[in-house]
Amino acid sequence: MAPCLSFFFLFLCSFSAIPANSLPTFFPGATYQSLIKQAKISKPKLPFKTHYFPQTLDHFTFQPKSSKLFYQKYLINSDYWRKGAPIFVYTGNEGNIEWFAANTGFMLDIAPKFKALLVFIEHRFYGKSMPFGKDSYQSAKTLGYLNSQQALADFAVLITSLKQNLSSEASPVVVFGGSYGGMLAAWFRLKYPHIAIGALASSAPILQFDKLIPWSSFYDAVSQDFKDVSLNCYQVIKGSWAELEAMSTQKQALAELSKTFRTCKSLHSTASARDWLWTAFVYTAMVNYPTKADFMKPLPAYPVQKMCKIIDKIPSRATKLSRAFAAASLYYNYSRSENCFKIEHEVDGHGLHGWDWQTCTEMVMPMTCSKESMFPPSGFDYEEFAEQCRMKYCVSPRPHWITTEFGGERIQKVLKRFGSNIIFSNGMQDPWSRGGVLKNISSSIIALVTEKGAHHVDFRSATKKDPKWLIQLRKQEVEIIQKWLNEYYADL
Repeated sequence: MAPCLSFFFLFLCSFSAIPANSLPTFFPGATYQSLIKQAKISKPKLPFKTHYFPQTLDHFTFQPKSSKLFYQKYLINSDYWRKGAPIFVYTGNEGNIEWFAANTGFMLDIAPKFKALLVFIEHRFYGKSMPFGKDSYQSAKTLGYLNSQQALADFAVLITSLKQNLSSEASPVVVFGGSYGGMLAAWFRLKYPHIAIGALASSAPILQFDKLIPWSSFYDAVSQDFKDVSLNCYQVIKGSWAELEAMSTQKQALAELSKTFRTCKSLHSTASARDWLWTAFVYTAMVNYPTKADFMKPLPAYPVQKMCKIIDKIPSRATKLSRAFAAASLYYNYSRSENCFKIEHEVDGHGLHGWDWQTCTEMVMPMTCSKESMFPPSGFDYEEFAEQCRMKYCVSPRPHWITTEFGGERIQKVLKRFGSNIIFSNGMQDPWSRGGVLKNISSSIIALVTEKGAHHVDFRSATKKDPKWLIQLRKQEVEIIQKWLNEYYADL
């Protein structure tokens, strides 16, 4: 087997002069991880108590090492709970659990109505939940225990134990999750229906695998977000890549590019500038929220509109690349606190780096860029992708495993006969919505789709500036959850 060397990113939208294998992985919260270092950031003050649960390393084998324990972090808020009342559980994503708790104010907002106990469970191999401590990312021998099936089993064991310890085994459990966490919430309801009576899966792209949807869907959606705001904005961004590519052949290009992009240190590659722009446009489309937010970065309301306004105001005699840079600067410096940009030294403040492993094993989501995209057209080369995974981790991806384990083919017919009590919430401004469930499957598997919604916007705390469609969306979700609980208590 080839020696384990450096890793590249999953999604291969590229143009010839800049290698495809340096593109960022855009999945729930991930920034261009292989280029960044972990950072210590200030933790938000949250109304939760922190606990640690002695979790089993391997739920699916009975080898001596399988019973090794590690301490899994979880957060609890019991301010409104009483014995027998519901337990609302957030199925943790690929990052520190405090980050998701801070950005899921919806659960805190509705807890008083339901007298619910709130539990946020951290995903294994993220945050403080490291099975092998500092050695957790050492090799495939340790990382082999990082996968969605083990994570779901962790949730099941922890929830069951918690209910027993609270002497409240009759309390109904509803699971919540956004993005990858939303996928886990939906899959948890299907895999453990005896533990959770229902799931709210927001922005959960459970159909982003195999050939269930067109591979160009994600980047087509990002492009459409900008095109809907301003055709000129879309065209400027689309044309900026060619200008950047042309610079890669010029001797003084990096010095000029470093000056144009106001970098703190001189750039070593034009690919770094490309990734920096690419990241800004993709994540701004994802978090195009109707109110100010600080999920990925501090951003104003409707940041896509603000970006395009910047581009449209700059005279057309300016280069497309300089205009694209000016727009991307909004993403990185809306707070105006940065005097220069650390383009090749970005930090990972949320502990996301385990996602590289997951994309190299089970979370294989092929993506391409069509001619309609504002990104350069490209295809997806699975063999190249698999070889890079073998070089980095000495493992080969399993591109069909998720659809084998959790399904996806003919989902309408399958879940209509098999599943129940799942809300799939998607906003069409979110590029991940194209991989979500957008139509009702049955009377109890409901798709709530909003035209102006962004990435799990419904999970954000309610504000006085929320638009009517968002208020109505949350109201529908609460009514459906109430219906599940009424049915549960009636049966009880």
